[in-house]
Formats: sequence, structure tokens, C-alpha cells
Amino acid sequence: MKTALLFIFVWSVTCFAQTQKRTLVWEDNFNGTTLDESVWNFELGDGCPNLCGWGNKELQTYTNTNHEVLNGKLTIQAKKEGDLFTSSRITTKVKKEFKYGRIEARAKLASGVGLWPAFWLLGSNISNIGWPKCGEIDILEHVGKEPNLVYTTVHTQESHGNSINTQKTIFPTIQDGFHVYAIDWTEDKIDFFVDEKLVYTYGPELKNENSWPFNQPFYIIINLAIGGNFGGPEVDETMFPESFIIDYVKVFQ
Repeated sequence: MKTALLFIFVWSVTCFAQTQKRTLVWEDNFNGTTLDESVWNFELGDGCPNLCGWGNKELQTYTNTNHEVLNGKLTIQAKKEGDLFTSSRITTKVKKEFKYGRIEARAKLASGVGLWPAFWLLGSNISNIGWPKCGEIDILEHVGKEPNLVYTTVHTQESHGNSINTQKTIFPTIQDGFHVYAIDWTEDKIDFFVDEKLVYTYGPELKNENSWPFNQPFYIIINLAIGGNFGGPEVDETMFPESFIIDYVKVFQ
């Protein structure tokens, strides 16, 4: 027993030390009053004609006006405007892409039945080889119909994009205040954290292009979706407007 406890202690100290050695290589603290478009891209519309409903039968139309940068925070707001549900989706594609490291965001979730806030990554080669072969890392997904859960997931060609490499973790107060959502990504595995609690690890023993597309740069996506296959068929229209607030995004390597 003592030997096992000693091993666990040494392993924990080693992991902590490795994290501490990392250097902050990029951050956005959302200072100022406008989104930095030298870093971020807006993805607009409903995904049509190539990816209607953004591949998930989502209900929202993305705009470049459903957001605000103020007091060091980025706020993405979901609204009902006439017959339309509107929101925003931003990415760092081409402008900021990363291979390995700790990638984290401090955020306050939007909550309500039908909402689906997310902080995630896609392989930079998606335009060339498509999804899911490019790989996807979902650092945070939350669906309002399951108010106390956080989903952490990877998608690969081996799983045909299905959510089989996933973990959902109960946090009774996750909708209260800000929380930190992070991955620690190496050439061997990806660890997922919520408020420094390790909630999931993906590290297949056999690594090839179908099981481990995570040996290339990925770009960051932040969005607030509405409805769809994952968000659910029901939307509580009485909640609008509702906000997903991001305090910062940081990358350490």
C-alpha cells in the first residue's frame, strides 16, 4: 500500500512539474471593445448549402452582431429575432493554430433548454481531408436539457465521428459563475480538465491516422448553438436572450 501511495505521489508531482514548465504562448483576454479579427474569424449563416444546420440540424443562424467585447469579457448572446434564432460562432482557423500544449478557457455557461455552448478544436487540414478524419477535440460541451453535466469528447475517423470516446461528468454548480475548461495535449494522450479536476483521458494504444489525428495543428472554436441533434428538439423560447461569457482563452506549450 505504501509503495502504491508513493507511486501516486511521485506521478502527481511529476505531472504538476511538467505543467509548471510550460510557457504561455498566446492568450486573448478580450480587452478593448471589439473582437480582434487578426485572430478570430466569424462563421456566418446556417451552414447551407454545404453543411445545413452545421451538420447537426441546429436551428440558429450565426451573425457577427450577436456578441460583445466589454470589461475584459467576450459575451456571445443567443436570441430569438422574429422567426429566427440567432447567435455567434468564432474560430482561429489559419490565424492561430496549435499542436500540443495546455489549451484553456475560463467561461460562464449559457443555460436553458435548447442551448449548447461549446469550446472546441478542429484539425487544420479539415478543408483538405474532411471531418472526422481531421479530428475534433471537444474541451467543453454543455446542453441545457442536462443542466449539471459537462461533456468532453474526441471524434476520429475510427469512430466514424460518433461520440464513443467521450465522458460526461456531473458538476452540481457548473451553471453558477465562471469555471476553467482545459486540455493537456501531448504526443501520447489528451487529458481533459474542469477546474483542474481530471475528468477524461484519450490515449489509444494503437495510434494511426484513423485513431490519432492529433499530431498536427488544430484551431479553436467558440460558439453557442441552439437545438439540433445534441442540443435537443425542444427550445425554451422564454429564456432569450441568454449569454455565454468567456473571460479568456490561453495556450501554454
